[in-house]
Amino acid sequence: MHTTRTRTLLGAAAALALAAGGVLLGAAAANAAGVGGPAFWVDGAQYRTVGTTTDFSGTGAPVGSFQPIYAFPAGTQANVATAAPGDADYRGGRWVVTEVLLPNGYAAALASGDLDGDGVLDSDEELWAAADAGDLAIGGVLRSFECPVIPLPGNA
Repeated sequence: MHTTRTRTLLGAAAALALAAGGVLLGAAAANAAGVGGPAFWVDGAQYRTVGTTTDFSGTGAPVGSFQPIYAFPAGTQANVATAAPGDADYRGGRWVVTEVLLPNGYAAALASGDLDGDGVLDSDEELWAAADAGDLAIGGVLRSFECPVIPLPGNA
């Protein structure tokens, strides 16, 4: 739905990733070993992953090889990714993690973006609805890496 905007942000994100060269994603599951619990949302379904130490930040990897994950501030909600296995635009588990900023607070972003009324922003469509309302902004790239995507039982 927002392919032009996603491509533009992805291009900017890749440039920032190259400039950031190795900035790590604080307390993210990507740095922990083993299978984690619910890690992120894709189109209303939750997924988990296996933490890896793979880091593509600053490697010059092609921009189009990464899938965006939008990282929400700690304590608000799980992150949102734009595709998962089986989606036509899924890029095989190569991620560019981009910071989500909530200028008016999480409640405002939820009020303007929760299109299905389930109490969470659980798709990129909902993320962009909150952004279009001015209640969510996309910050800089935190990290580029690779990890698998595992659907939660009964949720994908």
